[in-house]
Amino acid sequence: MSETILIVEDEEKLASILADYLCRAGFDTHCLGDGLAAVPWVKEHQPRLILLDLMLPGKGGLDICKEIRVFSSTPIIMITARVEEIDRLLGLEFGADDYICKPFSPREVVARVKAVLRRGAGSESQQTDQLVLDESRYKATLHGRDLDLTAIEFKLLRLLAANPGHIYGRQHLMDHIYPDQRIVCDRTIDSHIKKLRKKMAVAGPGEELIQSLYGVGYKYESN
Repeated sequence: MSETILIVEDEEKLASILADYLCRAGFDTHCLGDGLAAVPWVKEHQPRLILLDLMLPGKGGLDICKEIRVFSSTPIIMITARVEEIDRLLGLEFGADDYICKPFSPREVVARVKAVLRRGAGSESQQTDQLVLDESRYKATLHGRDLDLTAIEFKLLRLLAANPGHIYGRQHLMDHIYPDQRIVCDRTIDSHIKKLRKKMAVAGPGEELIQSLYGVGYKYESN
């Protein structure tokens, strides 16, 4: 993963200001003004974090966020002038890590970027002590014990553990493990989660690393 902050914003002046402030803070930046270019760029360059405007030409920010979450856990901060969208942006369905409303101070954006990156770095250090994910072999161990996961169970755990504390709705989880958009019952996710929890409980008795919020979704909490 590169150290670049990707700014997807069609207001050129605003994108330039954000890039300038982030560069002063020590980040590399790249700006895109067309929503259609965002997902291919992320796949090729793997930025460290994405600042993503809600309203974009070609493809909207929510659709872009949803597509990115199918293949990447890169932190995403949504930028919006539409206050009524905030609950959705926070992410149960689309997987955004944070949001910021226009108008805003560029310094606030830099502070939010640093906070999200710190949160991610801290989560990773906590996670590696107990949970190890080997993506090349789809193998997961907890406290040194092999969890013997199916491919779908591994993909679910990888997504949840990548952002501890972040709540993912069933629809988002289905989109992640079934990118071909096949028609499945949302209770299928509950079944996979139940099996995953059972395997993790054997390796870590008394721990509840995957937690559910009734009617909302699931999250991973590192102890």
